[in-house]
Amino acid sequence: MSYDLNNQDVQMEDRNNHRWISSSPFFQGLPESGVQKALTHLVTRTHPANQVILLENDWGGSVYFIIDGWVKIRTYNLEGKEVTLNIIGKGELFGEMAALDQVPRSTDVVTLIPTVIGSVPSQDFLTLLNTEPMAGLRLSQLMAKRLRQVNRRLRLRESDSQSRVADTLLFLAEGQGKHIQSGTEISNLPHRELSSLSGLTRETVTRVLTRLENKGLIMRNHDKVFIPDLSALEKMIV
Repeated sequence: MSYDLNNQDVQMEDRNNHRWISSSPFFQGLPESGVQKALTHLVTRTHPANQVILLENDWGGSVYFIIDGWVKIRTYNLEGKEVTLNIIGKGELFGEMAALDQVPRSTDVVTLIPTVIGSVPSQDFLTLLNTEPMAGLRLSQLMAKRLRQVNRRLRLRESDSQSRVADTLLFLAEGQGKHIQSGTEISNLPHRELSSLSGLTRETVTRVLTRLENKGLIMRNHDKVFIPDLSALEKMIV
């Protein structure tokens, strides 16, 4: 009896994950029949924090959708130092580039917290792009957004530490911020991740966060960072 109940729970969770992915921003406005076909072979898994999902130079057999949690996209510079290129979360996808150009993956993807990820075969994803023009447009918009974000952070590399940390928080708020009545809430990521994303030392990031908190521009607890006024934080960028 317990086996049947557990099996029912798993099936219910799979249906919920399927329903959630099909209603995610990427699929909004696409015909239901096309979405259902693309998700026919959807597989969902829960991964612990700090688990490598993809490795650089792996071949791209699947495209991935984040159902819950955060992952970082990382590479390494010539000195072997880890460089975080992006942090993405619930509702976003990754692995699409290797599916499109059919070459090995160019970055690693690692979970930051326990994360639920759905994967679909690359061929199913490509079929969706080939049959639904809106899917191609959505993917182009996603790639353009990410390029703008990278360009913005590169421009800030010569700015002061306060500007770089403030921009990193705004970047996270834009991508994964939860808007509540009195402000915006984001996950309180480890300082080493904020350090890698902003290009600053961990100690510098810690000092700047304390300074921003003392000014009332952010509030922190163990799990969350609360930003009362995004525009006020943006004014700290020079």
